[in-house]
Parts: sequence; C-alpha cells; structure tokens
Amino acid sequence: MKLLKLPLLLITLYISSTLTSFTQTYINPVTFPPALSGGFGELRSNHFHSGIDFKTQQAVNKPIVSIEDGYVSRISVAPGGYGLALYVTHPSTGHTSVYAHLNSFSKEIANWVKEKQYEQERFNVNLFPGEGTLPVKRGQQIALSGNTGSSGGPHLHFEIRDTRSEHPLDALEFLSSISDTQKPDLRGIAFYPKLGKGVINDSNNPTRINISKDGNGNPLGLGRTINAWGRIGVGVKAYDRMNGQSNIYGVKHIRLFIDELQVFSSTINRYPFDKTRMLNSFVDFEDWKLRRSFYMKSFIEPGNTLPFYTSINNGYIDINEEKIYNLRYELEDHYGNTLKYNFKINGVKQTIPTPAECDNFMTWNLNNSFIDRGFTLSIPSGNFYSNYCFQYDKSHNSKYFSDVHQINNSPIPLHNSANVWIKLNTDTLQNRQNYGVVRINSNGSESWVGGEYNQGGLSLSIRELGDKYAVTADKDAPSITPLTPENWVSQKRIRIRLSDNMSGISSFRGEINGKFILFTHDSKSTIYTYQFDDERLTKGEKQTLIFTATDGAGNSSRYSYTFNY
Repeated sequence: MKLLKLPLLLITLYISSTLTSFTQTYINPVTFPPALSGGFGELRSNHFHSGIDFKTQQAVNKPIVSIEDGYVSRISVAPGGYGLALYVTHPSTGHTSVYAHLNSFSKEIANWVKEKQYEQERFNVNLFPGEGTLPVKRGQQIALSGNTGSSGGPHLHFEIRDTRSEHPLDALEFLSSISDTQKPDLRGIAFYPKLGKGVINDSNNPTRINISKDGNGNPLGLGRTINAWGRIGVGVKAYDRMNGQSNIYGVKHIRLFIDELQVFSSTINRYPFDKTRMLNSFVDFEDWKLRRSFYMKSFIEPGNTLPFYTSINNGYIDINEEKIYNLRYELEDHYGNTLKYNFKINGVKQTIPTPAECDNFMTWNLNNSFIDRGFTLSIPSGNFYSNYCFQYDKSHNSKYFSDVHQINNSPIPLHNSANVWIKLNTDTLQNRQNYGVVRINSNGSESWVGGEYNQGGLSLSIRELGDKYAVTADKDAPSITPLTPENWVSQKRIRIRLSDNMSGISSFRGEINGKFILFTHDSKSTIYTYQFDDERLTKGEKQTLIFTATDGAGNSSRYSYTFNY
C-alpha cells in the first residue's frame, strides 16, 4: 500500500497544476479595496460596455498596477474616448489588460510617449511598443488613475481582452471576488407583436409596462391584462445591484421560459468589437432614443448576429391557442444571485391588423436606396437588423442653404452607415469648405455633422435614421484666448482657451521659435496647456509663441506672443 501513495500524490499534483494553468487569477489593478461603478456588457449608447469600472474614491492620482507580468503593447493618448490608456499584453495567459482614463503614466512610460509625441509633432498618438521596449511585472505601478477622455468622473476603466481575437472578456471571471449577494432589479416588461403576424390587446404597437414594487422591494404583477394572438416578442427592463453601492449595473444572464420551456437566453461574457453596435438590436432602440429607457429584447432580429444567444424560434412566441400562457424571466448576475419573475399572457383570438401599404419597403439583407429631387439615400446591405418601411419628408426653411430633410419618421439603427447627398438650393459661398450639414434636434438645436461638397450638394455618412438634416455654413474661425500670459514664465506653463462656435476644433499646433511644442488637452475642457520643457527650450533668449487652430469647416486662427525665458 505504501508503494502506491507516491505515484498517487504525483498524479494529484500534476492534475492540480494543470487546472491552475487554465484558471488564471490576476491581482486587482487598484491597490485599495475594490468597488465597481460599472460592469461588463452594460448597455451604453450604441455599444456594450467592454470592461468594468473601478471606483477610485472620487479622486484622481490613485496608483494603478499591472495585473500580471507582461509588456506594454499599446499606448493611446487622445482628448476623448479612453483619454490616456495603456494596453499590457500577458504572453503567459493569452490576455491583454487595458487601463483607461488615466491621469498620467509611470515615468519610464511617460518619457517614451513624450519622445514619440515630439517625433510625430502631435498630442494625439496611438503607439505600439515592441515586446522588449516597456516590460512590466505583476503588481508594478504603471500609471495614476484619472478622469481623462470621455469619462464622467474619476474612475479606472479596466478590460481583459483575448489577445489573439481582441474580443473583450468579462474581467470579473479572472479577478478575485467582490462581495455581492443582491439579486437583479426588475423594472419593466414589454410585448412586441410582429407586424402583420401578431396582435396585443387589439393593437400592433408595442406595449411597455413599468413594474411596481411591494414594501420589501419585490416586483409586483403586470397590473394589466395582456391578451395576445399570433407571433409576439417579449422584452425586459432590469438592472443589477451590488452590496454597499448605489450604482446600477447590467444583468449578465437573461432567460425566458414559456410553460417551463426555455425559449431564449443571453449571457454577455464576451463579444467582438465589430458587433458592439448590435446593442441597438439587443434593445428596444426606439424606446431608448425617445425615452432613454433600455428594454432588452428576448427575441432575435434576422440581422442580429450577436454570439451570446440561445433560442427556440429566435425567441418569438406563437400564441395560437385560447389558453393562459405562463411565462417566467430568470435574471442572474455574475455571482449567481437570481431573480425569478412569473407573468401571464392570455391567448385570445383577435383580428391581426393588416400593415399599411408601404411605398418604400427596405429589406434587411439587401442594398436599399431612395431618391427624391435634391436628395439621395444609399444603405448598403448589412446595415439593417430587420425590414422597415422607409418614410421621407422635406420642407423649406430660408435659414438654410438646402431644404430640411426628414430621413424617416421614427428612429432606426444602422450597423455601419448610410450615404446621403443633399442638394444646395443656393450655392453662393466662395469657400465651399464652409458648408456643412447639421442635424436638427427635436428641441430645434443643431449638431454639426459636416460632409463634403459634391456636385452642387453635400455628401455625408449617417449612422441612424429618424432625424432631420439641412445644410448651413460655418464662416467663423476658432477663438484663441491666452490665459494670464504675464504669469507663464513664473508658473512655467502656457495656458490657452480654445473654442469654436459650430463645427468644432479639427486641428491645432503650438510652436516656440518655429519648433513644435507639446500642448495637452482633454475633451471636457477648452483649456490647452504646455508645460515648459527645459530639455527642448533654449533658456536666456526671447521666446516667440505661435499657436494656430483650424475648425471643421476650414476656418483658421493664429495667435502670437513674445516673452523672455
């Protein structure tokens, strides 16, 4: 018996080590007790959230560390988006970790980045260091947390990606657990009759129902009777909660049952970036656009190829018997906390409304186009998630250089983009670059879209239907305002306020004595800052600053100032 113990121990150790190699646990990227403000796969405008957001105690400049040995494989610096971001590849695990909205990089990384910015003579850079350039160790500080880019407050946006495919993964599957015993929170149920094939309470319009709570916070019933016939889809509005946090998070697992048969499920644990805009098919896009409400559909439109579904009949329900259909949602978070919600649909025979005649029917899997006098629309195949009846209208407004074009009467998402051409009614500007298309919002405000002059009109790309567009002009150059130049030398920095009233800043450049200097800025501020760099600035002589800026319509401004340093 004693002779068998050693081989058995060796086998046990081998199996244990093999399992460990496939169950990678990283350290957290923050050095204080972790708390989240955002989860993986949450619903955002036009995309799924690709990471998790760590709270940084409502402050910036908290140490950020590498979660494992590896090397810095990419560095991004931009005024918007991820702001200052680091990508660290971990060859031993096949993963890449991402750290975004940083305030600053560690000294070695920052110096390397600055050299590249001066080589390229630009603030915005996207850099790819080689494997041996910037190695890092597990637990090594690589940055300080911040609020740069398109960030709504101090936090660390953190991702784990599959290095080979670059697909984002749910980082919680690789990090130590965060305390969470709270179930998801159900807010609403929606019903969607399929046009021409289903009906709900004698209507072919969606029915959306907010769900109330009892005194203990448990969801109550629908509060109204749902009579249906034919083919329908169902949707749910829900969020997740975590212990000790006031934030709401996304729901990881959604399962829909009918009479105990599971007909739909979704589990958001990874996805390709080129499918992230399919969120607009995952949710009730019209309700999101009009009411900023996120109902998640439990049925799959034909143009939706997201990889995290399982379904029967694409999740659609056929109500073809006069009986009660018992439905149940199961909503589950990453830690297995599950909410079960039962509700009913009454199968009641009723006339299914015949769809109105459609003059401009557009098919989800074909090229689609529309032509009117002074307007063309081309939508390549692969943009629609379902079939639509396109509607168009136009009106005259002397404020604009073109007619006002209503491109469909309701919001429709596009996966990539559609091409639009709008004719100018008057073509009087000497500098045609000043022309630009604006989107006219429901409150009458305008958002610059741009476009290029083309054969008496403007060509542009749009990424959804349902808005109004017209051609206007931007003839005003950006405004350059120096901030207390008398203090620049004593403070060893130059600060300039740069703004534009319409088309936005397209490019800028700072020079001292004819040589490029590095101005930094962030999209949330109009302030551009240069920190004096004694390694690149010759002291003891007159310094002439020239700062130039150009907007999206080609208008340019120039500011000059001379000082001694």
